Amino acid sequence: MRFRFDLHSHSFFSSDGVSRPEEMIAVAKSKGLDGLAITDHNNCDSVDYLLKEGLMREDGLPVDGFLMIPGVEVTTAEGHLLCLGVRLPDDLKGTPAEDVCRLTHEAGGIVIPPHPYDKFRAGIRESVLETLPLDAVEVFNAATTLDRHNRQARGYAKKKGLGMLASSDAHHASMIGTAHTLVEAEELTLPSVIKQIPNCYLTVERYQGFRACLQKTFANVRRLARRPR
Repeated sequence: MRFRFDLHSHSFFSSDGVSRPEEMIAVAKSKGLDGLAITDHNNCDSVDYLLKEGLMREDGLPVDGFLMIPGVEVTTAEGHLLCLGVRLPDDLKGTPAEDVCRLTHEAGGIVIPPHPYDKFRAGIRESVLETLPLDAVEVFNAATTLDRHNRQARGYAKKKGLGMLASSDAHHASMIGTAHTLVEAEELTLPSVIKQIPNCYLTVERYQGFRACLQKTFANVRRLARRPR
């Protein structure tokens, strides 16, 4: 069966996110998605929240026909890394990417570098990617600065025979599903979907608009204003 997932998004548990998980799920459902990964920066607080609110199940089954995938975007020593299907410790910021990959795989998850060629963001660059046991590559990020950065990521995934993902990288609920990935899986369960993500190559791709860029910018300004001096 074919399922639609946005596998890179941020809630208000990220310092630059603004939306509640409930809002994000509602938008995802309204856009025809079958599931979502909230990958907040360096923490899995959304996982605890979703489990507490009954929006995610410990056994990896969907809730009301919608599957939430646990995940986190770790700021490794070399750049950002998406870790899906697992709950990782919150103290991994600055850890070498190789070690984060190992921890994720040992826990049964998968690793995907987001926006690796975007020179304006903290992606893991190709020289380091070559050394990592990757499961897939984010080949289209809806918030990437220049289109050629996404084309370079796709070229790398093709060269290495890796799975290809498209993601919204939404920091506001309205942007959920702007770009997403089609996953061919036997059933809508966490084990089945995680197993098939490395085989993905079908994507829906659309860039975020100017309004979304402004929203993210204002969120960053608020975050910096709250930072202790």
